[in-house]
Amino acid sequence: MSLKIVVCIKQVPVSNNLKIDPITKNLIRSGEPGVMNPYDKNAIEAALRLKDEWGGEVILLSMGPPDFEMTLRQGLAMGCDDAVLLSSRKFGGADTLATGYVLSQAVKKLKNVDLVLFGRQSVDADTSQVGPIVSEFLDWPQITFVSELHGHDKQVMTATRLLENMQQKIEFQLPAVVTVRSELNEPRYPNPRNIQKSYQKNIRVWDENNLAVDAERIGLKGSPTVVRSVWAPEKEVKATTFLEGTPDEAIRELLIQMRASNLL
Repeated sequence: MSLKIVVCIKQVPVSNNLKIDPITKNLIRSGEPGVMNPYDKNAIEAALRLKDEWGGEVILLSMGPPDFEMTLRQGLAMGCDDAVLLSSRKFGGADTLATGYVLSQAVKKLKNVDLVLFGRQSVDADTSQVGPIVSEFLDWPQITFVSELHGHDKQVMTATRLLENMQQKIEFQLPAVVTVRSELNEPRYPNPRNIQKSYQKNIRVWDENNLAVDAERIGLKGSPTVVRSVWAPEKEVKATTFLEGTPDEAIRELLIQMRASNLL
């Protein structure tokens, strides 16, 4: 048995000084420094462990501007075999529906994929929607919020879903789409040899001409979500009170003030 696993990853911003397109109200990602979405590292680790156990290959898939290549190389350095970047101006401004549509078409182009893994959500948007949307376009089972994942053979896997008030154990058939939680594993650190090898691997770049996509379903045209307005919260400057006296006196005064403010 061997598995062909696709891990969909995203680059998220590390800066608080983000710029918003005044017309589309979308985040301007090009040129902003970014890192791999933390939950996606858990998805990569899950894929690599399944590969270690059952054999096969792990392919990274991401959609974004050309500088997303650095994040893909981070995944390659962890031990993934291949990487594909979906990059085109026509993909720009995509909401979760249009993004999921393009990713699903890329999975179809890769052919004979057994498992697609996602992190549970991205830390910039926090929607948890793209994985389930991809599963719908592929017409595959979806298993979300997975905290345990085990493979039994080429056709069957089991998973534990960690939900707010319960755990749910599921047995499912492949192919399938799975989104994973951070509780699933501890992502490995890239070793120097794999970092060096990651820069020797070619990252394929696909645009709308490489995929069987409907031009009306990608980018802004394919995005029914409309952002009406975006604004930054107002910064509130609060007064600082310095407590005088001995440490015991300061503590007593602090307790008095906290009780007066109904904090105790």
